[in-house]
Amino acid sequence: MLRKLLNFWIIAIAICVTPGVSFAQSAHRMTLSGASPEGLWSLLGAGINNALRADHGNSIVTYQTSGGGLANVGIVNAGSADIGIVHNIELKAAVVGAEPFKQPVTSLRTIAVLYDWAPMQLVVTRAFMEKYGINSLKDLAQKKPPLRIAVNQRGNMVQEMNKQILSAYGISYKDIESWGGQVIYAAGGSMADLFNDRRIDMAGNGVFAPDRNFNQAAQNMALDILPLESHVIEKVAKATGSDPYTIKKGEYEWLTHDVPTVALSAVLVANQKMSEQDAYDLTKALVKNIARVQEVHKSMASLNPKLMASLKIVPYHPGAVRYYREAGLMP
Repeated sequence: MLRKLLNFWIIAIAICVTPGVSFAQSAHRMTLSGASPEGLWSLLGAGINNALRADHGNSIVTYQTSGGGLANVGIVNAGSADIGIVHNIELKAAVVGAEPFKQPVTSLRTIAVLYDWAPMQLVVTRAFMEKYGINSLKDLAQKKPPLRIAVNQRGNMVQEMNKQILSAYGISYKDIESWGGQVIYAAGGSMADLFNDRRIDMAGNGVFAPDRNFNQAAQNMALDILPLESHVIEKVAKATGSDPYTIKKGEYEWLTHDVPTVALSAVLVANQKMSEQDAYDLTKALVKNIARVQEVHKSMASLNPKLMASLKIVPYHPGAVRYYREAGLMP
């Protein structure tokens, strides 16, 4: 009996003194699926890793590149990554089984909202506005000018947002072409060049304000941003999972009025199969060490715990819920 008891304490002591092994600080190994290797999401990956390591020093979050949020839905759903970053509009499409998804995706669970301030910006040249008397999207629908508009790439959810917004005003891509205009499927990074080459009159993109591409174009021409009407904001937000948002005048030097619109959010998600303890530890680390995420880029300064716990589209992981309730961030 004494020998068995002695063996028990030897094992217990070995566990307690082994480096990196602790009941209070278990090590986590997680893979995060983001987007490009150099964009904001890669910086967020570093911030998430630093936040987790601040509480669990032997942990590591490995960042892997992907095609972005749409791809990450499939990657996390398949278990090819433990966590991923996905836009709110992509999550909405996934959970309802809208294009490009063939059926609803039910395995994703929210860990935290990372930001909600990437507004849809319908930027238009003042020369076009003055030539055709355009001050709103409603004017576009009524006057039917030969508009050349860049809407982002096919298969990109921002392109779908442009389509949804125009549709709310009764405008289709075919309508624009029938007016003698053109719909150009171009990535956001090429929109400044398209403006500067005088190949487009308008561009729609969901990005932080101020956006460097739009500012670059504004060096060579006068620009403005068209506002959305309240009923359109409500309709588009409900259909896409986006959030109402206002771009304040002065966010661009050339913007002289507030612009009501809708915004994209970035959400950290996990598969429902993640253990409750892992999700709890990750969520707690992100909230406690939020400064580690805020410091990765000046645009992240507004991140706060209340925002992290605010998503309505996809249920939170039970482990995340447990921590948010402990912190008084959820009922």
